[in-house]
Amino acid sequence: MSHPFENLTPDFILDALDEFGWLTDGRQLALNSYENRVSQVGQEHGEPVIAKFYRPDRWSDEQILEEHAFAFELADHELPVVTPLARDGQTLLHYQGFRFSVYPRRGGRAPALDDPDTLLVLGRTLARLHNIGETRRFEFRPTLTLQSHGLDSIDYLGEHFVPDDLRVAWDSLTRDLAARLSQAFDAFGPQTLLRVHGDFHGGNVLWRDEIPNLVDLDDARMAPAMQDIWMLLSGDAEQQQQQLGDIVEGYEEFRDFPARELALVEPLRTLRMLYFAAWIARRWDDPAFPKVFPWFNSPRYWGELILDLRNQLAALNEPALVRPGQ
Repeated sequence: MSHPFENLTPDFILDALDEFGWLTDGRQLALNSYENRVSQVGQEHGEPVIAKFYRPDRWSDEQILEEHAFAFELADHELPVVTPLARDGQTLLHYQGFRFSVYPRRGGRAPALDDPDTLLVLGRTLARLHNIGETRRFEFRPTLTLQSHGLDSIDYLGEHFVPDDLRVAWDSLTRDLAARLSQAFDAFGPQTLLRVHGDFHGGNVLWRDEIPNLVDLDDARMAPAMQDIWMLLSGDAEQQQQQLGDIVEGYEEFRDFPARELALVEPLRTLRMLYFAAWIARRWDDPAFPKVFPWFNSPRYWGELILDLRNQLAALNEPALVRPGQ
């Protein structure tokens, strides 16, 4: 069975942009994006633009427009966010069954997350983003929950992809993992949710002239502030504690750091591991995914994932990071 993205040919993309007044010159470069299809497209007059064609049936028009509105709201408060371009006042465009948006091209590199000064700037940026994010709620976009990212992912993977000879190990491990995650979130109690970037890793920050240009709010949702913070932490506990100190220093220039949410770092990391695997599984009918992730459907991958999740279960039982100075 064919996938809708198979109809999204280079000529189709050029025709779509031409239809809305971006007169293309034939140059086109596919960018690394698998959830949607993103290309850099040259124009006859002016700089190249970035065209983002949305995966069918993932987001509603209301959810996409709410993402765009959030980006403009952040930009209005002078945050360095790349916002979509409009045609006749519309940022979500429709062409022959596809929905797409067009963005200005921004150059830059991934931020050096091992550099204290970089983490300081990112801490400031996230604090300002969260100050705006807490002023209202998303009406249409989803909320990050244990069910949506964890339990649903476990069920989907177990039903569709886990090899038969690893099913007993998978079921036993994920039963323990689900119980420990439930315990962690129950112990934490009610969460303070706000609008967050949702996928704040180095690939979604274009660092240029000491400015972190934020891109791709496609995963923006209601979540704890820590969802945007923990992805900046890596390495062993000592390294993460040191990185945290630099982030907190910048963050607290604009906003109180949510120290209580440090108890959610490893639970949120675990949810992302599960959700990422389930994301690939749910997209397996897209021809791009078996090509890019050929290892996903191999016994070796599932054995390694089970091992990684066992290690993560152990990490859930380790003491949480602490706010520097406590």
